[in-house]
Amino acid sequence: MTDNLRWHGSHISHDHRCQLLRQRPLTVWFTGLSGAGKSTLAFELERRLVASGRAAYVLDGDNIRHGLCADLGFSAEARAENIRRVAEVAKLFNDAGMLSICSLISPFLSDRALARRVVGDDRYFEVYVSTPLVECERRDVKGLYAKARAGELENFTGVSMPYEVPIAPNCSVDTSVMSVDKGVDHILSCLMECISI
Repeated sequence: MTDNLRWHGSHISHDHRCQLLRQRPLTVWFTGLSGAGKSTLAFELERRLVASGRAAYVLDGDNIRHGLCADLGFSAEARAENIRRVAEVAKLFNDAGMLSICSLISPFLSDRALARRVVGDDRYFEVYVSTPLVECERRDVKGLYAKARAGELENFTGVSMPYEVPIAPNCSVDTSVMSVDKGVDHILSCLMECISI
């Protein structure tokens, strides 16, 4: 199939886009259990970056499943495809000079490694939201843990499907001991050197 396709290059250089937006593009990949605080941190990070004049956009796992990935379930294979699609979109945003903020459980090391390969090692910044399972389950923001424990949800991370902890994330935040503001402060302190030009 790809024999019939051709890549069309832009007339705008990557350096020109970076200079225009006054930033170095990056994909900030939030990973952690359901209820850990990934989306809350991601959207606050986006708000702060945009307020400081940066071009940033959140690709949230739940939001993505309303459109781009609406056809996917939650098997290991479907999750891998979900992550691949989001990573490809993040890569396009980075190519446009923007900061991509991806918030997905992304439970498997292999899937996060795939996202890193797609985006590019030099543009992938992993944030592990390390909030413990007991706290995520206590919050049970969407009532999903209760359904999973009752056998009403299959392939639920932390209950019937494992979560593989990142080996060397760029940054870690535990929202059971750190406020959203302090968490985002910490992420920004790790991040700013990577995106400044």
